[in-house]
Amino acid sequence: GNPIQSNPMSVAMVCPTTTSWRPAKARAVVSSDQKRGLRLRFAGGNGGYVVGRERGVKAQKMDDDIARFISERENCDIASQKSSGSSQWASFRTYETADGSRKFFVKLSRKDDAMFRGEKAGLDALRRASTESDMVIPKVYYAGGVPDGCRDGNSMIVMEYLNFGARGDQEEFGLALAKMHNTEIDGVQEFGFEVNNTIGETPQKNIPMMKDWETFWVESRLLPQLKMTRDSELQRLGDEVIEKRVPEMFKGLEIKPSILHGDLWSGNIGTVDGKPSIFDPAVYYGHHEADFGMSWCAGFSPAFYEAYWSVIKKDEGGFEERKVMYQLYHILNHYNMFGGGYRSQAMGMLKQLL
Repeated sequence: GNPIQSNPMSVAMVCPTTTSWRPAKARAVVSSDQKRGLRLRFAGGNGGYVVGRERGVKAQKMDDDIARFISERENCDIASQKSSGSSQWASFRTYETADGSRKFFVKLSRKDDAMFRGEKAGLDALRRASTESDMVIPKVYYAGGVPDGCRDGNSMIVMEYLNFGARGDQEEFGLALAKMHNTEIDGVQEFGFEVNNTIGETPQKNIPMMKDWETFWVESRLLPQLKMTRDSELQRLGDEVIEKRVPEMFKGLEIKPSILHGDLWSGNIGTVDGKPSIFDPAVYYGHHEADFGMSWCAGFSPAFYEAYWSVIKKDEGGFEERKVMYQLYHILNHYNMFGGGYRSQAMGMLKQLL
């Protein structure tokens, strides 16, 4: 792992990268599988990253049962389908109607449907919260089991095909994100989400929802990740941070539940017709600052932050410390998924916070 820098709140961290890729004309929805170190290259539209297949990963063949399912469910005539790549746990497909007026993007997996149902719930919630923010969120038509007769998987998610462009103006993105975070969600007064979901492939606990943010952050975010490490030293330091430092970080703050993307890094940010767009979320309601937890892998510019803070006033007191604490959750998750140098980064962050 990279060494901790001299600034006590500045941590050098490694963003997951690909080993080989080549750009195409359009950028795409990216599965969180990109973070698994697979060899990837760009494909246009929602096709996302096409994986250079590693050991044991096979692209799944096409299946007309899904085309018939979409045709009947959406009252349209699917006439063509093509593979849009595959990843460690899913294959991607694009379906188009005979007249070319509608296109659908499908992710298909051998896993059960819990992950896709969680993704749908999150995307639906983001769409509802983004009507005033100019943030483009893919519309989901279905998430659940595959149709009868389909032998190429156990679950799938069907959403609108969006032709994603390269990442756009950072000021516009900062404004759109802040407006989304600032949106009051009817009936939401607690932290968490209506369903548990995943962060990468790691289960993310959202239930039960809680009225107190500090309690939720500790019990549903930090402690589960620390427990998954099975590392006594990480757990000992984590317990110290939770007991001695976390209460101080939130003292005096008035925190309301904001809808969060939950995994906001550069691979999940793009544009559609010039408007900012986010996708592949790990949604929950939480402190708006928590969405900066992946900022070490997001490339946010000064213009982004200036625009964001023009809408939501920055809580200066303790912000940098909280930022490291929010990043810690993701570093622990990366250690639990990938191992390696993420352990030393997590250790360094915990020691800094103490």
